[in-house]
Amino acid sequence: MERRGQTLKEWVAIESDSVQPIPCLRQELFRMMALAADKLRDLGAGVDSVDLGSQQMPDGQSLPIPPIILAELGNDPEKPTVCFYGHLDVQPAQKEDGWLTDPYTLTEVDGKLYGRGATDNKGPVLAWINAVSTFRALGQDLPVNIKFILEGMEEAGSVALEELVRREKDRFFSGVDHIMISDNLWISKRKPALTCGTRGNCYFTVEVKCRDQDFHSGTFGGILNEPMADLVALLGSLVDSSGHILIPGIYDQVAPITEEEKTMYENIDLDLQEYQKSSHVEKFLFDTKEEVLMHLWRYPSLSIHGIEGAFDEPGTKTVIPSRVIGKFSIRLVPHMSPSVVETQVKQHLEAVFSKRSSFNKMAVAMVLGLHPWTANTADTQYRAAQRAIRTVFGVDPDMIQDGSTIPIAKIFQDITQKSVMMLPLGSVNDGEHSQNEKMNRWNYIQGSKLFAAFFLELSKQHSRQ
Repeated sequence: MERRGQTLKEWVAIESDSVQPIPCLRQELFRMMALAADKLRDLGAGVDSVDLGSQQMPDGQSLPIPPIILAELGNDPEKPTVCFYGHLDVQPAQKEDGWLTDPYTLTEVDGKLYGRGATDNKGPVLAWINAVSTFRALGQDLPVNIKFILEGMEEAGSVALEELVRREKDRFFSGVDHIMISDNLWISKRKPALTCGTRGNCYFTVEVKCRDQDFHSGTFGGILNEPMADLVALLGSLVDSSGHILIPGIYDQVAPITEEEKTMYENIDLDLQEYQKSSHVEKFLFDTKEEVLMHLWRYPSLSIHGIEGAFDEPGTKTVIPSRVIGKFSIRLVPHMSPSVVETQVKQHLEAVFSKRSSFNKMAVAMVLGLHPWTANTADTQYRAAQRAIRTVFGVDPDMIQDGSTIPIAKIFQDITQKSVMMLPLGSVNDGEHSQNEKMNRWNYIQGSKLFAAFFLELSKQHSRQ
């Protein structure tokens, strides 16, 4: 285990930040991908580092895109083939942001491995590799054929990945039976989970413009429609204080709740008081575990994110912004459609704006429209994963959903038409994207055992068919 921990330390030490478009960070991403490719070659895998060219940035600079790794280990037609997806890039991190340790030095404190990428997603990728190397170390044949697809741009929107998946549909993915992702978290600190759905996301901008130059409020205040006042009224019309979305028709497509689903929420291991306390909020909008989970997973939510063009610095600048842009998003659930939601949002905001009789100009745009994703939990690999979790952890997993959006799951499912499963390793308090990101050492060790057990169970399920 010491050697495996050392490898994670080496990987965390690489500042593979894909979010900031800086040449030196792109070099670090290339170094990270090369290190991972070498690790897979050491396992005996055939590795192809696919050159993806360059990315044109808004400021005019051109940056190289780190390669996507396609690796294969085993081609026995009698065995099932499972493909693991992971990413090796990370969100930005600096110690001054509030980290207690250097974010790029893996540091163990009380059994917790702190470092950027420890849980998202370098730790889970290495746990999968460690599971493969366990069979090698024991001199045993792998019970499954394994493929890897590893990228270095997930945190920046998976640049070029979808195009590659389409291109490789009939080659790399042709013999794949199952695709597995381990890039999210349990809902609990203690109990493992399988993720069977994620929410989609529609991201909107709404612009209100009067002219190209800001106004002095003493000279113009009181004699014109102020864009900020219009925008505040528009944003205030979207959601009420109880979290209920006020856009007409927005709930019409939401799938009705079933008795089976209600029972699922009751069985989820979630201490609501502990969850609220660890979240550092005074009170949630709902009082029961079931209501909280339903509003995280099976009902849409609307969040207001920010305003461009407003004066947001310290001080008392008496400006009337001439042009402001509000940003908000709606998390989608089955069976909501981004195109329908786009129409509903635009009609609603146009109606609200019309009632204000403003002389300003308003423009609404949907800049992102991602569908929700739902898995088939009766599929072979979900059954195999449930058995593996029972073997390694001694309990049945929580069957959870994820309130966030993980587009790659639906991309894989739609393009390859293969079964996709999410098997998280991280605990609910791992702090991915946040300060002091960590993975419990126990989760990391058990994760390798879990993946190895999953290989065996998948092989058994395959032989029964």
